[in-house]
Amino acid sequence: MNCHEPRRSVTALPMKSKLLCATALLFAIHSHGQVLVYEATLSGPAESPPNVSPGIGSATVAYDLGAHTLQVDITFSGLAGTTTASHIHGPTTVAGTGTAGVATMTPTFVGFPLGTTSGTYSHLFDLTSPLSYNPSFVVANGGTAASAEAALTSAMAAGETYLNINSNVFPSGEIRGFLTAAVPEPVSTTLATAGALGGLALWCRKFRAGTR
Repeated sequence: MNCHEPRRSVTALPMKSKLLCATALLFAIHSHGQVLVYEATLSGPAESPPNVSPGIGSATVAYDLGAHTLQVDITFSGLAGTTTASHIHGPTTVAGTGTAGVATMTPTFVGFPLGTTSGTYSHLFDLTSPLSYNPSFVVANGGTAASAEAALTSAMAAGETYLNINSNVFPSGEIRGFLTAAVPEPVSTTLATAGALGGLALWCRKFRAGTR
């Protein structure tokens, strides 16, 4: 009788460890890619109504679901006027077209370069803070920072938000572009996933060995 008991415990523990490892692997796969990246090409013809500004620009907006942050990076040059503000607007009624109110903080992104025709900008916004939004956007979308975050990020995912730069020549917006989801690089994504899963596989082997 006693000779069978160790055999049952030896087979039971590896099964538990396999289940634990499987859960860890699924969590890793689910967690991978939790930063959603959106990009926009900014121009005068993309404004509504279109204008003849010679200005150009690009924007990258990265939403970290776990950290509840929004990283905004902008580069622009050749504006006809000097900058007065920059925002993310949304949601529009139809993806990729139309206009909408300001969703992000007013009167402009904190620290955005003003009074210039060219420049760069980079800032990490805390989406759990009401200060990261236009107060009217918060009120119109549930009244809390959490509900505003949900509304903004849902609109971004649906292609219903745009980023623009206003100037003294074009007060309602000199250049703009709709935010669209960036296509991840297959090689870097595969390598990152392989690295994460490889590390977990090694841990699982060590864990199972320790249960014997």
